Formats: sequence, C-alpha cells, structure tokens
Amino acid sequence: MKSKEPQTDKSLNAEDSPDVESGIPPIDEEGDTHGQVEIPSTLTVKQLADTLNVSAVDVIKQLMRDGVMATVNQVLDYETAAIIASDFGYEAMKEAKAAEETSSKDTLSVEEEEEKEDPSALKARPPVVTILGHVDHGKTTLLDRIRQSNILATEKGGITQHIGAYQAEVDGQKITFLDTPGHEAFTAMRARGAKVTDIAVIVVAADDGVMPQTVEAIDHVRAAGVPMIVAINKIDKADANVEKVKQQLANQSVLIEEWGGDVISAPISALTDEGIPGLLESILLVAEVADLKANPHRTAIGVVIEAKLDTNKGSLATILLQTGTLKIGDSFVVGDTWGKVKAIYTDKGERVKQAGPSMPVEVMGSNSVPQAGDILKVVSDERTARRLAEELQRKREMEAQQPARPWSIEQVMAEIRTGEVKELNIILKTDVQGSIEPLKGSMELLNTEEAKVNVIHAGSGSVTESDVLLAMASRGIIIGFNTRTEPGALRFAESEGVEIHTYDVIYGLVEDVKKALKGILEPTYADVIEGRAQVRAIFSVRKSGKVAGVYVTEGKITRNSLVRILRNGESIHQSKVSSLRHLKDDVRELAAGFEGGIGIEGYSDFQEEDIIEAYRRETSNE
Repeated sequence: MKSKEPQTDKSLNAEDSPDVESGIPPIDEEGDTHGQVEIPSTLTVKQLADTLNVSAVDVIKQLMRDGVMATVNQVLDYETAAIIASDFGYEAMKEAKAAEETSSKDTLSVEEEEEKEDPSALKARPPVVTILGHVDHGKTTLLDRIRQSNILATEKGGITQHIGAYQAEVDGQKITFLDTPGHEAFTAMRARGAKVTDIAVIVVAADDGVMPQTVEAIDHVRAAGVPMIVAINKIDKADANVEKVKQQLANQSVLIEEWGGDVISAPISALTDEGIPGLLESILLVAEVADLKANPHRTAIGVVIEAKLDTNKGSLATILLQTGTLKIGDSFVVGDTWGKVKAIYTDKGERVKQAGPSMPVEVMGSNSVPQAGDILKVVSDERTARRLAEELQRKREMEAQQPARPWSIEQVMAEIRTGEVKELNIILKTDVQGSIEPLKGSMELLNTEEAKVNVIHAGSGSVTESDVLLAMASRGIIIGFNTRTEPGALRFAESEGVEIHTYDVIYGLVEDVKKALKGILEPTYADVIEGRAQVRAIFSVRKSGKVAGVYVTEGKITRNSLVRILRNGESIHQSKVSSLRHLKDDVRELAAGFEGGIGIEGYSDFQEEDIIEAYRRETSNE
C-alpha cells in the first residue's frame, strides 16, 4: 500500500496557524494559564503528567505534536518538560533552590564528607580487611579459624558462594573481614566507586604456589592502591615450599620484607592455627600505620556489601558502615532505593539498636533490594530520602539511554597535555605467556618524564569480564595481542565504555602507545547520520532571515545538531541547526514523518529539494 506523504505546511510562519495534526486537538487557547509548576531537572512522562494533572496519553500526544516520540516511562529533561508544561497552560519553574541545596548536601560522597569533618571529632576505627586468593587455597578456612566458628560448613561444597562481612576481636581490638568469591567482586565494587577495603590479605597455598588467580588478585589489589599482606597457607603439608612461593611472588614484583621489599608475609596453617596470631599482629600493625579514623557522632554513611529479599523480613542489605552511627528509625537513601531503619542485625544474627564505623550489619527497611556497591546515606526524613532516590533513578535511566563514554586513549592524551595524569594504565592480554615480557619491555622503553606506561595486569588468554572490571576500576585501557575477546566481555565493555584495542603486529601496538604517551595521537573521525529532511518551502522570518520548511524523511533532526546541506548529491554547506519549529512551537527535535521549520546557522540560500542531513561526529582509533 502506497502511503500518502503529508502536504508541506505552508503556515510555518503564521502565528495564528491551527494545529493540523489529524485527531489531536489543540491543548489550550493562547493566553490560557493554570499558574506555575515546579519541575525537576529530569522526570518521566508519567511523572510530568501527574504534575500537570493530565493523563499520560495527553502528554504523549503533545510530545508527538512537538516531534518527540515517547513512551510513558521515557525520561525527559527540564527543557522538554517545560515546553510541554507551557503547551498545557502552565509556567514551568525549576525546583526550588532550597531543594537543590538539600540535594547537594544529602548526596555528598564519602570523600567530600571526610574533607568536611572536624579533625577533633575523628576517632580510631577498626580496619577492614579483604581476603583474596586462588580458589581452594584456604581463604574461608582462615577466616573460620580467626572467628572460631564454622562458616565453611554453611557453604555449598566448601567454596564461598557470596560476599560475607564478619567482625572479629583480637587482643581487645576489632578487625572487620570481608570474605569474597574472588577479586572480581572486590574490583566490581571499587569500579562503582565503593572503596571498602583498608588492607588486602592474599592467601597463597605453600604446596600449590602462585596460580593465575593469585596473580590477578595481586594486580587488582595494586590497582586499588591498598596495602597488601601475603599469607602463605598450608605450611603443615609435607610438600609445602615457602621459599618457592616467595620466589614466585618476587617474579610478580611482590617483594616481601625478608627479600628487601615492603610487603609483609606470614607463613600460616589455617588448619592447625600455626602462624595466625602473627598474621593478625601484622594486620593491626599495618592498620596502625594507616591511622584509620572516622567520626562516630555524625549521620551514617555505608556501602552495600550484599542484598537479598527475605520472605519474612523483606529487603535485607548487608551494610559496611564507613562513618557515623546508624540507628533504628533513621531515614536513608541507598542507591535508587530508600527507607527507614526497622531493624539492625550483627553478623552473628544479634539484634542491636545502632552500628558504628567499620561495623558490618544487616539492615531491614529499604523499599526494594539495593545493588551491591550502592552507598547508604542517612538523611533528614523519609520525604528527602524518597526524592533523592527518585532523582538517582531518573539519572540512571537517562545514563542508560546514552552511549557510554569510554576512558579512551584520546582522553589520556588530553590529560597528559594538561598534566592531570602521568600514567597510562594498561591491561595486557596476549596469546601466549612468552609474549608478555617482550611487550612489557617494549612499552616500558617509551616512558618519559611527562608520562609512563603502567601495566597493571598482564596475562595470556582471551580478554575476560574480569579484565573489563579492572579497566573500569583503574581507568585503564585493555590491549590484546594475537588474542580474542570473549563475547560477554565485549558486551560488558561496550555497555561500560571500556576501550579494547587488539593488535597482531607488535609495531602497531608500540606506535599507538608511543603516540598516546607523547600526547600527539590525533583522533580520526567518523560521521554518523542521525536524520535527513527535504526542503519543501522557504520562508522569510523577520529576526532570523530565511528558514527552510522541511519534511523529515528519516531519523530525526535535533536542535543544535551538526548538519550539511546537500544539493544534487553534493555538500554545499556545513553548519548546525540554529532554530527548530513545529507549527508555531519551538521544539527540541523533529522525527521522521513530521514537518517543521529549520534555521541553519550562517546560511539562508535554501532551494526546494535541498536535503538537510543531520549527523554527529565520533572519534575512532581502532
């Protein structure tokens, strides 16, 4: 069936032009007003409809009239929402400044809060220790021995199934331990901005030695900048070889104190308790040097270690308190969820009324299950908590609709020029182990006073999701040599904006790194077409000169979009959109199938049948 194209709107310049969209009557006669409405920086179509006291269907129709296709859950920015509010006879205003100030106050990061703290209010807090290492090297058995309880028996197959946080008392001093399934969980939380660990203990079996997962754990700890202690476990076994492990560690640039380095090592047996008191003393010594402090007298901030939905208690979140004291009845926001503390449980299941810094507790009371790595923050009341959670939810929805911005070589180049960074962090993956040292050596020769290569992890095999996590946490770039990227890792990298560069020739790899270090890598650009419109008429406008009456044939044209004018297939002018109208209204975009008026910055010599092509520029250095 042949569709009939809409007729060119000849009244684009007429102020009293009626709305000719089929079946959609005008919303308001000009001059009608219903007063003022406050609109936040972002909100959904449904939320806007509720604010304006109209149905979501009417809002969607008006958006269509303005050239914007939307669903009921579509997130709108303030400018678009203000235009729609005006269409319904309201004067839009941004939310009150006091609310914005409260929002800023209630969403300060832990680091910003710490900077504001009065030094006299800070008190010593227990260290938070993460146990990492190769599978079956004795991580959970060690923790079990320290706590004098039977954690291991609760785990399926004797392998840790989830993140657990536990607190133990050693010689009257408390230590908080995190028992994780692996370094991926450790790095995933750090990649999301949750810095939970003060000290990392790497467990290495004396009979098995340094394994691939051990190397990865070491590299992840280094990237986090966390002090490291090595626990050489299973020294009770007949084939244990502690000196061999120390040599293997040295090969990974982990020099223990006996070998002239600064890494403490502790030979232990989690099975017999041998050496464990010395390990705990070492942990307390490192904590003392770090001088760990927090203010227990302020409102609480913590990090979600794990969360679940309990059939009897509802949403439960294991929280590691970082500063302040959490109390029963506190209102809180945690990520894009919120609630009021109904109950607090210790790691032993005991119910308490409050919890202080470095204490891991299970908290009941959030309206839904938060994500691991979300920040919990106590706020003034439930209304504020709900508003902040909804704002973050809208922000996350908008970010999900936008392509991820990669931490790219171009950014490194720009920041090297300005002196903001001195290192190019690289995760190197090769086809075979023998390729690693030559490549690392070649890149290290490129180091200058201004910037240097920092290979934070190198290994053989394909690029994995663990590599992507490490790149996220360290703002690093993944380089693959003669290897492939696993499909899951590729999708993860694309969604998180992590760059993966692959090479099959050493020369190309080294040259690109060299250019990045010198800050002279010129980006190449690719134009991505967003929409095309055909000029059907030309109108004179008193203030703007001439504008083109167009019909959008494909895609969409947006305000301030880059455009080129095509005549007989050739580009005759390149500029950007200066104005965009549909009927008598200024709009943010015109979608395919709609007519409108387009003004082009610095250009007015339109002819009928010209094509206006909108595009965006993307950089590529693949």
